[in-house]
Amino acid sequence: MAPFTFSAGRAPLLVSIPHMGTHVPDDVARRLTPAALALPDTDWHLDRLYDFLEALGASVLAATHSRYVVDLNRPPDDASLYPGQDVTGLVPLDTFARAPLYAGPPPDAAEIAARRDRYWRPYHERLASELARIKAAHGYALLWDAHSIASEVPRFFAGRLPDFNIGTGGGTAADPALADALLATVQPAPGYTAVLDGRFKGGYITRRYGDPANRVHAVQLELAQATYMDERPPFAFREDLAGRVRPYLRRMLERMLAWARARYASD
Repeated sequence: MAPFTFSAGRAPLLVSIPHMGTHVPDDVARRLTPAALALPDTDWHLDRLYDFLEALGASVLAATHSRYVVDLNRPPDDASLYPGQDVTGLVPLDTFARAPLYAGPPPDAAEIAARRDRYWRPYHERLASELARIKAAHGYALLWDAHSIASEVPRFFAGRLPDFNIGTGGGTAADPALADALLATVQPAPGYTAVLDGRFKGGYITRRYGDPANRVHAVQLELAQATYMDERPPFAFREDLAGRVRPYLRRMLERMLAWARARYASD
């Protein structure tokens, strides 16, 4: 199976979905624990939640393989994105609940390198080439890195996570004016909470590819899964919830496109 699916759009927007994949190759699956095989840390159903992307003209790059095979939102050298805090690695060894992934010995350095070359590298090559194509065509490029996570994960944060977690690498990956506009789109949303550059400031993808000075703006959204699905197995999609939150997601992306059009209109 290819490491990703891709559809090219007409707008200056690329949506990356690096943690939605659920495929685990047989040679990896037979070594995983039952807890790991349930894939609890998947960013479930984001293709269904973001079902409006074609209408917006966005290009979409989505992983097919589980983050347990390789984490596409980690640096290739596996350096920590949050020094001093608990994080999972390029090739994770445990779940977010600290349950071990492997029933026997974990992957060695050679296997990690092979997974990086086979799955991580092609995704990033396509991501970089698509951003370059978009910028060449439009004069600028927008990257939206779509994620979701359980609303309560004590390993990573205390209490309940805000619903909309907007990350711009602390203001380095996207123009602060754009970040403020996105926050303003959802901050008054009734029944929802939002934060900018809080616990989730953006992972490797946002920080690596966002380059506002060169007209590439990258934003990560970490969405609390309680806003659109059941957070317990079998992790069912909830259209009654999704129908409420989906319009806000669309407004955020529409706001992003409108902001960029206005910002670069005179160029």
